[in-house]
Parts: sequence; structure tokens; C-alpha cells
Amino acid sequence: MLHRAFARLGRMGLNCTCFDQSVETTAQRVRLGECYVAVGDGRLIGTVTLHEPDGRSGVRWYRRADVASLHQFAVDPSYQGTGCGKALLLVAQRWASEHGCCELALDTPAPASHLIAFYASQGFRVVEHVQLQGKSYRSAVLSKQIDAPTAKRGPRHHVPRSPHAPLFGTMVHQ
Repeated sequence: MLHRAFARLGRMGLNCTCFDQSVETTAQRVRLGECYVAVGDGRLIGTVTLHEPDGRSGVRWYRRADVASLHQFAVDPSYQGTGCGKALLLVAQRWASEHGCCELALDTPAPASHLIAFYASQGFRVVEHVQLQGKSYRSAVLSKQIDAPTAKRGPRHHVPRSPHAPLFGTMVHQ
């Protein structure tokens, strides 16, 4: 699913990790955070991996103590435009707030204007540009102010949904 979702960026000549990453790389990246998935019609249709603040990150904004970040955010192309991505972003915002953060951030290739426009439509703003190691492009780091942090508690494993929305759950890793 990640390969399909990132295929457009690959066709643009952008060497995004998700474009062709191996199963092992996906698993390794999932273990760095907490992964949520969306399931529709009995198959995986979306994913996002969420990270708490990371004082060792190569992205300055991610080192802030009040910033959670999202990674490997993707929606299957056949489900794009259905609200699945927006719903995953809402899950991410709730998660960030529950983990004591007041900002939710991500990075995306700066040449991917369609993605930057989508994130802007969801309330994100560009806060910096970075050159990530091994990438052939500069990345835009976008962030969104979220509701005041709630008391920090463990991960939620049940996300309320309408009967017509995709099913969301936590990918448990050991």
C-alpha cells in the first residue's frame, strides 16, 4: 500500500523512502513509534506512524518537547479523497494531545505542492525546510497547533467511528 500511495512521488523523481522500502524497513520504521492503520473493504487502506518528541532528530522542529510528529502517512490511491486521510490526521492529533504535545508536525518533499496544499487545507503551516540525508530534494516541515494537551496516558486502542467510516486500529509491535 505504501508503494502505491507514494508512486506519484516516485514518478516525480523524488526518492522518498516509502516509494520502494522493503518490508523490513517498514517494520523497523513502525517500531520507532506507534502505528495506526485504516481498514476498508477488508484490506489496509491507510497508515500513519506517530512519534513523541525526539531530541536526537535531524529535524530541528521534531526536537521540540511540545511537538509530536507523524511519519509513513499514506492512503491507498483508490481511497484518496474519501476522508480517510483526514480521519487519520484526526487520530494523530488526538494521539499527540494525549501524549502532552501542542503541535503535530510532518515533513514532505517541497516539490510535492499537491501534498503541501492538502496539509495546508488541514491547518498545517510550513515551519522550516531541511535537506534530509540521502534525499535528492529539500523537505518542507509542516506543523499544526492542536488542542491543549490532555493528561498523558497510554495509547488508545479504540477509536470511535461512524458506521460508514473506515475501521481504525493500532498496529501492535513487539
